[in-house]
Amino acid sequence: MSAIEITNFSEVYGDGYKAVDNLSFEVQEGEIFGFIGKNGAGKSTTIKSMTGQLPITEGTIKVMGYDVKTEPLKAKAKIGFCPDNHAVYENMTGRQFVNFIADVFKVGEERNARIDEYVERFGIGYAFDKFIGTYSHGMKQKICLIASLVHDPDVWVLDEPLTGLDVMMVHMVKEAMLSRKAAGKTVFFSSHNLDVVQKICDKAAFINKGKLIEVLDIKSFSAGGKSLEERFFEVVEALDEK
Repeated sequence: MSAIEITNFSEVYGDGYKAVDNLSFEVQEGEIFGFIGKNGAGKSTTIKSMTGQLPITEGTIKVMGYDVKTEPLKAKAKIGFCPDNHAVYENMTGRQFVNFIADVFKVGEERNARIDEYVERFGIGYAFDKFIGTYSHGMKQKICLIASLVHDPDVWVLDEPLTGLDVMMVHMVKEAMLSRKAAGKTVFFSSHNLDVVQKICDKAAFINKGKLIEVLDIKSFSAGGKSLEERFFEVVEALDEK
């Protein structure tokens, strides 16, 4: 089964602007999949539609076989989503927020061991019982990551998860992605950090002006000796010249 199946998906905003145009590709179970494009290419729009934040204008998006449009609750239950804007309740402590998300996903007592594991992994135990409003950018990112994993989702979706993070935090996020893959789970993330995408992803898709340009098998591509950054600029420059 495909973990994510996007078929003829388009997203048109109220002013008639087509942010995504007839997008189709699949992500297999157990893959780490990178989603690459310039600002405004349609990456966040696709992710918001996949996670049920935007209504789908045309086409279908399925997560673990569930149609996001017709079976939204079943599809969302399979997703752990970490946004790029740290959407958290700042008047809650880290512990209260993570437990709140666990309640939303109806996670039982198994949450405790899971929370302890991620609090230790991300090194946030010293601040876990403090109000999120006192957290730094990196600490808020850690809480969002833990909250997105507390229900052990089949598909972990991250929108620009590495932006503004220090070297240690980037390493922690990469290790968490690889850990999900090792457990047979799927990771889908957008990123401007093409070095990270090339190092840890199985496949990556280029999107430009809402259109899918290509999907690369990273291992096969890397064997050719070219960097993903070189390929990206080669593709983008060719499209901009048209």
